[in-house]
Amino acid sequence: GALPPTGFFDPLGFAQRGISLNEVKRNREAELMHGRVAMIACVGYFAGEQLPSPFGIDGPANDQLQQVPLPAFIFLTLGIAAAELKRATTGWVEPDFSNWTRTLWKLRDNYYPGDVGFDPLNFKPTDPKAFANMQTRELQNGRLAMLGWAGMCSQELVNHKTIADTIDFYQKVYAGVNPYESM
Repeated sequence: GALPPTGFFDPLGFAQRGISLNEVKRNREAELMHGRVAMIACVGYFAGEQLPSPFGIDGPANDQLQQVPLPAFIFLTLGIAAAELKRATTGWVEPDFSNWTRTLWKLRDNYYPGDVGFDPLNFKPTDPKAFANMQTRELQNGRLAMLGWAGMCSQELVNHKTIADTIDFYQKVYAGVNPYESM
């Protein structure tokens, strides 16, 4: 969208002239949901690597999912499936396979992208201007989190160290200390 500081930024043409309102809403839904997941993932990277785990999971966040015991992994999978089914039944039109070109991938007309009715802390403002401001902040933070998560994931894939270990490593490098001597 057209948000500061970049203004209108759409290098891949997702909002080009001629696309339907449903396509714009679907793209916004995808961006919001991926942004929310990325915000949780960024917190999860730090929390998962620094806090003790009930299952004895440790090491870089990229390596932690395969350490989860099977019963806990099944519970996690079912929780994600339930959340996705709730979102699908709230926002999406049920597909009519006899007329699939009109109903497949279509959002409900009265559905606002990202508004699945889950607000346990009552953060959603009732004032339209405050709501628009909060939407902009969520969108911008989600975009930043997607980039941040990609950076953390890439860093761990390259050096196989936790985020904190990498920060410690580079603090030693920039202080003029050989980080390999203390290993």
